[in-house]
Amino acid sequence: MDEFMDTLWNAIMSTVHVVAAHIDQLLSPLHVFGPICVLTLLAILTVLLTKALNRVVITKRYLELEKEFKHWFSIREEAMKGKDYEKAKRLARNIDQAKLNRVYYDYFLEGFLLGLMRNVLPIFLMFAYINEYYRAEELNRLFGKNYILSLGSTSEPIVIGAVFYYFLTLLLMYLAWAIVKKRVTGKADVPDQQIHSATADMI
Repeated sequence: MDEFMDTLWNAIMSTVHVVAAHIDQLLSPLHVFGPICVLTLLAILTVLLTKALNRVVITKRYLELEKEFKHWFSIREEAMKGKDYEKAKRLARNIDQAKLNRVYYDYFLEGFLLGLMRNVLPIFLMFAYINEYYRAEELNRLFGKNYILSLGSTSEPIVIGAVFYYFLTLLLMYLAWAIVKKRVTGKADVPDQQIHSATADMI
């Protein structure tokens, strides 16, 4: 078993190195524009990739759990509309304990695992790539300086490396995406607020 895991891990690492080398080859012509251009492009591509994965990568189980959760949630909402508040609350609690809590946690877990695959994994891999191929020594070799930006006084400047610059740019890209989407569609890129605002009552 240990031998199999070692073989699998070596195969994964070899694949990662081959893919990273190909990406490096594709980015090499852009080095003439400087590291800021390259890292900004990588941040944009990361955002586009995660957004595309969120639309494409979805499991049948997640859709079924979402449908089931919304079904039981709507039943709970109807139960809470009763005139007798205490009776309605007890009925809602029974629905929670009998079905809704379990469905919600299954739905949440499936969504969490999908989120790791669609969002966290691509960002983590890009971080690893930048940390390896645009570390200080490589920046100095490729661009003649071992940092991206220098801020502050000339005596003791604050230097910003590749990973930190990518992280800040990525945050700004996601923020800009959310703002533009809200302006265009009138709603933010977040789950159904009505459903998630009521989950506290279910627990």
